[in-house]
Amino acid sequence: MTELLLVPVDDNVVFPGMTVVVPAAEVGPVEAGEQVLLVPRHEGTFAAVGTVADVGGRTRLPNGVTAVQLTGVHRGRAGTGRTDDEGRLRVEVTAHPDAVERDGRIRELETTYRAVVEEVLELRGDDGRVSAVLRGIDEPGALADTSGWAPEIPYDEKVSLLATLDVRERLELALRLQRERLAELQVRKSLREDVESGAAKQQREYVLRRQLEAIRKELGEGGDDAGSGDDYRAKIAEAGMPDHVREQAERELARLERAGDQSGESSMIRTYLDWLLALPWAQRSAEQLDPTAARGVLDADHTGLEDVKDRIVEYLAVRKLRRDRGVEDDKKAGTILTLVGPPGTGKTSIGESVARAMGREFVRMSLGGVRDEAEIRGHRRTYVGALPGRLVRALRDAGTMNPVILLDEVDKVGADWRGDPSAALLEVLDPAQNHAFRDHYLDVEIDLSQVVFLATANQLDTIPGPLLDRMEVISFDGYTVEEKVAIARDHLLPRQITSAGLTVDDVTADESALRLVVSEYTRESGVRQLDRELGKLTRKIATEIASGASGVVVDTDVVRRHLGRQRVFTESVERTAVPGVATGMAVTGAGGDVLFIEAAAMAGDEGLVLTGQLGDVMKESARIALSWVRSHDAELGIAQDAFTGRSFHVHVPAGAIPKDGPSAGVTMATALVSLLTGRPVRHTVAMTGELTLQGRVLPIGGVKQKVLAAHAAGLTQIVVPERNRADLDDVPADVAGQLEFHPSMTISEVLDVALEPVSQGLEVAA
Repeated sequence: MTELLLVPVDDNVVFPGMTVVVPAAEVGPVEAGEQVLLVPRHEGTFAAVGTVADVGGRTRLPNGVTAVQLTGVHRGRAGTGRTDDEGRLRVEVTAHPDAVERDGRIRELETTYRAVVEEVLELRGDDGRVSAVLRGIDEPGALADTSGWAPEIPYDEKVSLLATLDVRERLELALRLQRERLAELQVRKSLREDVESGAAKQQREYVLRRQLEAIRKELGEGGDDAGSGDDYRAKIAEAGMPDHVREQAERELARLERAGDQSGESSMIRTYLDWLLALPWAQRSAEQLDPTAARGVLDADHTGLEDVKDRIVEYLAVRKLRRDRGVEDDKKAGTILTLVGPPGTGKTSIGESVARAMGREFVRMSLGGVRDEAEIRGHRRTYVGALPGRLVRALRDAGTMNPVILLDEVDKVGADWRGDPSAALLEVLDPAQNHAFRDHYLDVEIDLSQVVFLATANQLDTIPGPLLDRMEVISFDGYTVEEKVAIARDHLLPRQITSAGLTVDDVTADESALRLVVSEYTRESGVRQLDRELGKLTRKIATEIASGASGVVVDTDVVRRHLGRQRVFTESVERTAVPGVATGMAVTGAGGDVLFIEAAAMAGDEGLVLTGQLGDVMKESARIALSWVRSHDAELGIAQDAFTGRSFHVHVPAGAIPKDGPSAGVTMATALVSLLTGRPVRHTVAMTGELTLQGRVLPIGGVKQKVLAAHAAGLTQIVVPERNRADLDDVPADVAGQLEFHPSMTISEVLDVALEPVSQGLEVAA
């Protein structure tokens, strides 16, 4: 270890083998032959490794300053330091000269490094001098240090290279840095060549077009612009545009003729005119205004969905009466129906049936995941690559100005820095405004009042209020078991038979088998999973037919053999057999469902534990339920010390599914009362309702979906809030006839229905 004078080198890195000239004032009084340590310094921070350098002779710079010549010898790591009598910093230096041993990996790195640097020099236009120097270096460490000469390599990377003491690691680092330089130079070369070739091509095309124009003039055929203008003028005259649109088209055509074909904006004007001409301004579908025939088409295509069918028939009936009685169409009376319901209930497919029933063209616009407002309204023409919005493109695709346009998944429209597409839909879906819709690209008024808009959504919560206010909402609450069986028999199974390459002679379906598939292999509001199960069944049968079997009669045995074990079970009997479990009803994104709320008590600090991924509202419902039970323990027959030294745990399976909402309040209270009184909950009862601290039962939503789910789960007695009594009219008659409803005003009425009576052998929980 040697003590050397430390000389800082600001924002630069000196490698072994380099020679630098430093002003003598920065070095201080040193003698030739002495050694110093050159350490890189940046913003007052010193590097860990420096270069030990020999002090050479002194020289005078052109500006008259005396300088000292320093030549790097090898690397050195600075240790502890001290200030000498002259105020200079001296440090203990550990020398790190490069090892000279070579192995196969180092030789491979040397060869690759030389090849990469040669390519870099070739791209930079080296005159051969640098290549000669590179070939004269034999030591692998010194070869890696040549990267320190490259001005393109950043200061930080050079410091890292200097600090890499292991020769192999240094060669790998230097090779990576040189490869990055090579990649950058190759990209620059490619860009330069592309620009040069593009400019040459543009110049060549310009000369050829000028020559072509001169030849046409000599032949008396006129210029290309005139012919193009005449062609557009004829198309505009034949397009049947409204007056304001025709005037706009003629103004743009005049601009095109003035600018000439060589103008930079001629292509943009042509594209704009092409889009104006692409819209079917004068085209209208001849409507079928027969309500009876339309109802027949809708009934043939879909089972159930009576509300939407009634609304379409009403629309046609009104239009028929207005036409027959000579009443002029009202442009502010457009139709915007929003079909809201769980997946698989036929919301999207109903659009095609509506269009067929009305004799109109059908276009589907998927809005799921759309986040750019320009997708709806189009881009301004000032943007490169501007296009009209989806509505204009839908009219072009339909070929008429009065199609049925389905706005699919309108509840999944997003918003970000590019705007809010749902806000752009406000004008589209407002009957009072959409007769004068203005696309940003076309910038002319487009009459959308003759378009029948159908929107679909799985839930209303994510649709902005102002947009929802413009919609006429029709709820799809799911299908009953009987409706599912009918859909499977009349629609799904025939389609799956055809899809599997079978015929109706190959497969005969027993209705009891279809009911088995519905009840034991699916539990959903729609029929999408039912369709998948029937597809699986027909594929199994197709395999048998292809193997030489004759026609197959699908009965319950065939279903169980091909679809396997039962997947859906009616659990209410087993789950509610013990006190502390109550059956509730809920609405999810997939429709209605039943859920079991479990309560347990244990010794410990008085408190309430809630599990099952419950939201804040549901947690509050559990606390309200416990508070009501504690405040009414005497009238409920609960021992006075039942709450002393005990904590309670309420769990709502399944634990992996998030849940929230106030409608489980009465179910939680029932589970707690059942636990504390030892009275099990009747296994035929399902309940829903919000609970207050006074014990009142408040109304909730989604009654029809909840009732259908309870019916599908085999429950027969339904407890609902009294103020939801009117909602029971929406329940299909065939389902309502199999159920017993108990509208309740208070939790006491709920408990009278839900709990088993106190038996002689039943002890009250203490």
